[in-house]
Amino acid sequence: MLNILKKMFFWNYARNTWQWDALCVLILIFIFLTPQRWFQNGEPAGQFLHQTRAAETLLIPAEAIGNTQDNQQIQQYIRRYRGRENAQIVSVRKQTGADGKTIGYEVDIR
Repeated sequence: MLNILKKMFFWNYARNTWQWDALCVLILIFIFLTPQRWFQNGEPAGQFLHQTRAAETLLIPAEAIGNTQDNQQIQQYIRRYRGRENAQIVSVRKQTGADGKTIGYEVDIR
């Protein structure tokens, strides 16, 4: 009995044995019959997707807003460009070129 448990724990069975086939069947049963709720971490999956869809990222050239990082000026430009009067800025990231000059802004809006 101890020898059988030792073989099962360290899996000393060859591929062409019935024990190997039984293990493969058990693995497939686990994969296809395991409830999805066992793999959920408590946070609804749709909540994350909803947040990513709500924000939109735009690339604005520096010349379009006068090479300044004034959120009010960026917001006015976005409202004109997108035609949405209720657009709100979530975040602004300055994009610089290899020479260190500002080439534009990456703006997340809602």
